[in-house]
Amino acid sequence: MKKLHYLLFSATLLMGTATNAQIKVEIAGVGSNQIPVAVAAFADESIAPAQISAIIRADLERSGVFKVIDAGQVISDSASIDLAAFKAKGADALVVGSVARQADGRIAVRYKLHDTVKGAAISQLGGEVQPKYTRLQAHRIADDVYEKLTGVRGIFSTRIAYVKEDKAGRNYSLVVSDADGENEVVAARGREPIISPAWSPDGTKVAYVSMEDRKPVVYLQDLMTGRRNVISNVKGNNSAPSWSPDGSLLAVALSKDGNTEIYTVRPDGSGHRRLTNNPAIDSEPQFSSDGQSIYFMSDRSGGPQIYKMSVAGGNATRLTFNGNYNISPRVSSDGKTLAWISQRNGGFSLYAMDLASGQELRLADGATEPSFSPNGKYIMYAIKGGGRASLAVVSVDGRVKQRLSTNAGNIREPSWGPFMK
Repeated sequence: MKKLHYLLFSATLLMGTATNAQIKVEIAGVGSNQIPVAVAAFADESIAPAQISAIIRADLERSGVFKVIDAGQVISDSASIDLAAFKAKGADALVVGSVARQADGRIAVRYKLHDTVKGAAISQLGGEVQPKYTRLQAHRIADDVYEKLTGVRGIFSTRIAYVKEDKAGRNYSLVVSDADGENEVVAARGREPIISPAWSPDGTKVAYVSMEDRKPVVYLQDLMTGRRNVISNVKGNNSAPSWSPDGSLLAVALSKDGNTEIYTVRPDGSGHRRLTNNPAIDSEPQFSSDGQSIYFMSDRSGGPQIYKMSVAGGNATRLTFNGNYNISPRVSSDGKTLAWISQRNGGFSLYAMDLASGQELRLADGATEPSFSPNGKYIMYAIKGGGRASLAVVSVDGRVKQRLSTNAGNIREPSWGPFMK
């Protein structure tokens, strides 16, 4: 029997060190009404292992929300600046900063965000980090710029998990990386398929399904210690883990009684509780943002459709009616948007629905396995093209699209991690 071989790693290794990108990011399309932002080179940033200003530019450009303007000069956060001159160049905001090395080897990074219209600074951050966290500090600055200029929390310092399959299709890895694909770390690897990774709300663990025992079993991987435990290995298939918002429960799909039904279970593997009792197949559960409801897929109406029920179980309400095949429900963190995969006209597409109005929007074709960003503004999904599986990101309005690809094999099963405290 083939078994997985696991890498144990500490919290320090999890955050990673500066490495060459494992994933290539391509951007297509831009958002409407882009905000023009000038980004200056930071004073003395060459002493850091990563160029702070370049990372900030790349983050802001990738969002599609900003029109990034190169300031064309080095500007410190303590410099006296002619903001009117930058306004004349079309910039509504200006990012400046400085980098210094401390006696203990840490890197001090300071930044300031100026509003060129008001002629005043509107935000500033300062902090000292170990050199290997330089990229993370740059992402945090980009998050601050995004939030101060849009009112929405930025997601550049978050992480993603996904499954990487080698070119020969003989080895599988559960990988964690920065949201831009940098700093890849392998959490688990083996010769049998790994599917359905799901982040814990505190970002320290990932639940996933492994086929190493010749059937689907749900495991929990602790990213801080490298330890793992079994969440569910009852008779039949154990699949589709999803965390409750408070991290106290997971919803899973189990076939231990013959038919696939929705259950909840504690993270330590105890307390299985059945929620559905229907002769149809009920699977792919997802907790609502308030933890009071569960969205799931069921074929009780004759074909797979998306339903919603109370976390206590009971009657379910059907949500999708267009198309005969609707699967993989995901709900945004604010509870306003439902994303799912629908098969229509012979192909699979990613759709989003405003739950208040019921209005649908087709976001991407050829998509599977959607996952919302923690701010609810983007959806990552898997896609095939050119004989290779890769990841892609689309904004919820469909205007901004990114493609994340690698030459190392196929990548699929994305899961976008939560905000880190």
